[in-house]
Amino acid sequence: MVRVVVDAMGGDLGLETVIDGVAHLSLEDNDIQMVLVGDADAITHALGERQHDPRKLQVLHSDGVVAMSDSAKDALRDHPNCSISVAMAALARGDGDALVSAGHTGATILAASQHLERLPGIRRAALAAVHPTEHRHGPREDPFALILDVGATLSATAEDLVSFAIMGSAYAQIISDNPNPSVALLSNGAEPNKGTEAIIEAHEALINHPQINFAGNVEGLDLPRGTVDVVVCDGFLGNVVLKMLEGVTEVVTDLAKDAYARKFLWRLGLTMLSQGLRQLRTMTDWKQYGGAPLLGFDKVVIKAHGRSNSRAIRNAIKVAAKAVSRDLAGQIRRGISHTD
Repeated sequence: MVRVVVDAMGGDLGLETVIDGVAHLSLEDNDIQMVLVGDADAITHALGERQHDPRKLQVLHSDGVVAMSDSAKDALRDHPNCSISVAMAALARGDGDALVSAGHTGATILAASQHLERLPGIRRAALAAVHPTEHRHGPREDPFALILDVGATLSATAEDLVSFAIMGSAYAQIISDNPNPSVALLSNGAEPNKGTEAIIEAHEALINHPQINFAGNVEGLDLPRGTVDVVVCDGFLGNVVLKMLEGVTEVVTDLAKDAYARKFLWRLGLTMLSQGLRQLRTMTDWKQYGGAPLLGFDKVVIKAHGRSNSRAIRNAIKVAAKAVSRDLAGQIRRGISHTD
């Protein structure tokens, strides 16, 4: 069995939503065992109200939770027994193979850096996320691509960008069943000499890397088109880009709803376009993608969206288990070993 530690207290929708997802997953035909970290009495009570398989569940008590408005550093210092700290410590000592949390992103990253070991050759961890694309990717024809880093680091050296490329490629191979994902650097031009010094140096290092299907540089307009499977950048740029893509998606959806409510002819037109709108909703539904992997550590960590519902929690746990069973850490190690 793969053991996944779950921060049961994290997330905007509360404990009940996490327990809904966990209880439902425990009844499915899988080899996933879950360690639920949080208020033991509250977790036990919530499980008692739901059908579940107790053989697949274990409860580990913690005190408190990092609120979304808290400073990650201050919260972890002042509340060492909060759910994310206890969960990460359990993962580090081998009580689990992976961790899933829908809680505070900064606290999850900081707790990982405090408790877990970085893989050999990895200087900085990277938070990866999927974004919707026009082009379909891999044998499963996934309508999204991976971008990293989107928030674990503010800046990145050329060495860091190469590491991000290796980690992103490994993750895309495992999760999307894509044996040879294309990887590109996000820059202000497709030419090899465009971008910051770090981007130019990383471009030179990636051209002949034996483990990477390097496609060169891509620009911002290439992201929604999905010209490559994995896009690499520093965390500051990646976070700005990801928030912009999320914002555009929400605006398009809101405009469509507003148009439908206001005008009969628009309603008629939108009805004719309903199939396309349903496809757009499917493409942009982050709940089906499982969450953002925090790459670079010796254990698998999946940061689920703060607004994750029970379905999203289930998918995040499944993604974590899949990454463990297919040896994500080992694949990253092998990629790093081929880097000069």
